[in-house]
Amino acid sequence: MHIAVIGAYGSAGSAAAEELHQHVGDDIDQLTLIDDGDPGGGLCIRKGCMPSKEILSAAEHRYQGRTDGRLDEPPHEIDLTNTIERKDRHIDQWAAHRREGVHELTATDGVRFINETAKFVDDYTLRVGSETLETDYVVVATGSSVNVPDVPGIGDVDITTSAEVLDAARLPDSGVVMGFGSVGIEMTPYLAEAGVDITVIEHDERPLDSHAPAFGDALMELYREEFDIDIRTEVSEERVESTSDGVRVCLDSGDVLTGEELYAFTGRRPSLGEIGLEHTSMTPRNGWVDATMQATANSNVYVPGDANGRDPVLHVAKEQGYLVGKNIIAAAQGEPVEPYQHTNHRVTFAGAGLYPVVRIGHTVRSAHEAGHATVTATRKAADDGVFRAKDVPHGLARIVVDADDGTALGYQAMHYHADAMAKTMQVLIEMELDIREVPDRAYHPTTPEILDGLIRETANQVATSN
Repeated sequence: MHIAVIGAYGSAGSAAAEELHQHVGDDIDQLTLIDDGDPGGGLCIRKGCMPSKEILSAAEHRYQGRTDGRLDEPPHEIDLTNTIERKDRHIDQWAAHRREGVHELTATDGVRFINETAKFVDDYTLRVGSETLETDYVVVATGSSVNVPDVPGIGDVDITTSAEVLDAARLPDSGVVMGFGSVGIEMTPYLAEAGVDITVIEHDERPLDSHAPAFGDALMELYREEFDIDIRTEVSEERVESTSDGVRVCLDSGDVLTGEELYAFTGRRPSLGEIGLEHTSMTPRNGWVDATMQATANSNVYVPGDANGRDPVLHVAKEQGYLVGKNIIAAAQGEPVEPYQHTNHRVTFAGAGLYPVVRIGHTVRSAHEAGHATVTATRKAADDGVFRAKDVPHGLARIVVDADDGTALGYQAMHYHADAMAKTMQVLIEMELDIREVPDRAYHPTTPEILDGLIRETANQVATSN
């Protein structure tokens, strides 16, 4: 059996390769790992979640320095050159680690790596460089690329993406941001702390539409008051125009925004255009990959990670990659394949990383849609003295619990240390623990005491209702 993995340096591809490697010499005769990147590493390592945290850290330190009234020195400015150089050094280290991990697999007989672009000739045949490969299974883990919105005039305007922000040793005095999802939420405070006068276009009433409204409102208040970011809500771009000193964005409200640069933080789309799918039975569109990560038109092709367009997040990509490896072996042995199932778990590093936004599991709305009667509790960070003592008073947290049996269903938060607390809440929710059996005593005074308050309140509500 011959299996090819396209995109072996990426998170999904490397996970699939790692899982499949265990079966080389038994179920697998030949495992071919393919990637045309160098030095490797995939989006998260090279241009995504890892380097963005590097620059957010610089913005976080500046923000805290300029807002903490206990400090009497003027705030330091971000040294962009030093920040980018340090980020690049770390990227090289992270990418080398990933690359070495992938290439270590080739020490096993029957495993090889090809540093070329792969294209389908037909459903089972790949052209890789000068070679033609006949395969039994193919893993398409080609990741994603920037999604440029179809706005009139955008093809005539120079846009700046998050990847280019990560490499920018010089920044403009002003900019207009299109896109206020996870990327925009993370990038805009960095730009603001680096001295860019930022205006954000938000199509909806508030950001964070997968959260309860209170979280989107809290985020906008934080950005407007603490970072001086101008957020325009419930408006859309009608056209963009180049000007002598930058860009002009005309909104459907009649307002016109101007800036030196146009930032497109407008999400990602699967990178599938160069792998020759037009020569196969597969057509990328809604539903072309099912929950098992199999292509519906060809069950011998698996598409994990960003390439399937479902949920472009690194940890999801890795989970799907490992599942694909297991499913290929199961299919080859005539066993049933498993669908990808996971509890929603996502962290967006808002507020320059100081105020992460978390969602684990259900909101109240999604819990009701799933048939649960619920009780809920919400606490503001400022109500716990430790957040004020540490000068990080912004944000809130909410827990959603089944009213009948006390099962922890969901957790949302936007506050200091919410990213660390997310793991605790993930355990409660994915193990379907009864909130009444969860200890509610953290060491005092610590930030996890915010969880204690939520646990106590919902446990009391469940006990009272029953």
